[in-house]
Amino acid sequence: MFRGPIMEDPVTLGERLTAASKCLKDLNLPIPAVIDRMDNKVNLAYGGWPDRLYLVGKDGKITYAGGQGPFGFKPDEIDAAIRAELKKIKKAKVQGL
Repeated sequence: MFRGPIMEDPVTLGERLTAASKCLKDLNLPIPAVIDRMDNKVNLAYGGWPDRLYLVGKDGKITYAGGQGPFGFKPDEIDAAIRAELKKIKKAKVQGL
């Protein structure tokens, strides 16, 4: 049974940032996190509920949008998308872009 961080739902942006920082630290997540504002505009725009997997490219554009989770998760697809994005980044660096 998962016994991760349990906390009250934040009511201010400061509380939301604190909660996100705590989760990243307590769960030892070595990934960057982007925190939605209190209006949840990003969540509403990208259908973050139910869970979804998105990959945002270095250019800020969505390069992969997965189906509703957990049954719509396709690990092989997002893995391929990540690898393709990393190849594009490496190619751009080699070309000096």
